[in-house]
Amino acid sequence: MTLLAAARAAGRGRRAPEPNAVPEGGSLFWLLAAYPLWWALGLGVLALPLVAAVAAVKLVRRRSIAVPPAFGWWLLFLVAVTLSLANLGVDPPGTVAETWFGNLPGATYRLGFYCCVTLIALWAYNLVLEGRLARERLIRLLAWLFAVTVAGGLLGTFFGGFEYTSPVEALLPKSVAQDGFVQSLVHPAAAQTMDFLGYETPRPAAPWGYTNTWGNNFAITAVWFVVAAFCLKTTARWRAAAVVLLAVSLIPAVYSMNRGLWLGLAAVAVFAALRLLISGRPGGMLALGGAGCAAVLLVMLTPLGTVVQARMDNGHSDQGRAFSSERATELVLEHSPILGFGSTRKTLGSGDSIAIGPTPECPRCGGRTLGGNGQLWQVLFAHGLAGTVTYLGFALAVLWRFRSDHSAVGIAGSAVVGFSLITMFYYNALVTPLLLTLLSYVLLAANRTTALVHNGPETENR
Repeated sequence: MTLLAAARAAGRGRRAPEPNAVPEGGSLFWLLAAYPLWWALGLGVLALPLVAAVAAVKLVRRRSIAVPPAFGWWLLFLVAVTLSLANLGVDPPGTVAETWFGNLPGATYRLGFYCCVTLIALWAYNLVLEGRLARERLIRLLAWLFAVTVAGGLLGTFFGGFEYTSPVEALLPKSVAQDGFVQSLVHPAAAQTMDFLGYETPRPAAPWGYTNTWGNNFAITAVWFVVAAFCLKTTARWRAAAVVLLAVSLIPAVYSMNRGLWLGLAAVAVFAALRLLISGRPGGMLALGGAGCAAVLLVMLTPLGTVVQARMDNGHSDQGRAFSSERATELVLEHSPILGFGSTRKTLGSGDSIAIGPTPECPRCGGRTLGGNGQLWQVLFAHGLAGTVTYLGFALAVLWRFRSDHSAVGIAGSAVVGFSLITMFYYNALVTPLLLTLLSYVLLAANRTTALVHNGPETENR
């Protein structure tokens, strides 16, 4: 049965939900709608495996599972990730020696969450395709997460020292809870404090754990917030409130000092403008351009411009990123080009020093994490050329497959996938950014399929 035929069959066989019945996608809804609560409890991304387990059960119970276009590339990527586990015991030259079992926890974490976001996305696609989860509802859930991200950003900007011991953290043994990685998962904190400007400054992180993850999710959810506010049916009052929120969001976006976020937002705006022009909507392109110019002027004519200039003058992470990227590429191409090394590794020293760890005189000295400074480098180092080709193949296949979808959802979904290709050089995608990207892919694929069935997308082409 073709995908189109499956969609038609799903539409014919759709049943109205029984009164007071819990919708099948309820757990997915609450994962997104109540994410601030999960973060406050210390669950955060740890809630994803619970929803993925529900998704797995629901998918297994189905008579048939609809698969979105280009999904085969993603499955091949998961195969490459799994096969690369065989090389966990390999120690590349110049890295800290580890055993196969010593590298297993990090590799298991990545593989596990790759599988989790895959199951959730596949389940969401089937729900949307069958009408059990309306596309508009999923779009508004992603838009809601933008509001949550802005709220967390404001908290991190003005109350950067806010943190506390979560209930989940309190239940863990102290030896486990004090681990730095575990802290990032279970310890709610408003911001990450850094001193690369010569003084300590908070950079928003709530509710996503890391500043870079916050910036990544800010851009992804901002795209869907714009669609929800200006391309779905809503009131003038809500649209006015959306304009205010977008203006306010510039404060944490600038104070995050996240150059990757600024570059990504600019790229998304240019991409959307070109797609609008190609589709014969110059009015939409001019409106987008006007909004972008207004945002730039607002930043430059307020104290926010000083923050931007200070950040551009202090590229504290550039040298370390360049060292890690070059070293990761060299090692994987010379010693394990096909499947990589299964996981990340720590270097013996860095471009700043041959010291294994940091010192009071050189806090940035010490080992670097190879594969920890961007999704591209992580995929290349941990999963080799097999993982890299299939990962990139998936994104490029999606962009090519839906290149002619000029609806609001089509442009937004493609913009998010394109954004992931730009930010993969400096952002790691796991966990929540990848989930949001795959849900954007779900909307993109379901929009096209149901448009073929019902002769037109449900969202307005504006």
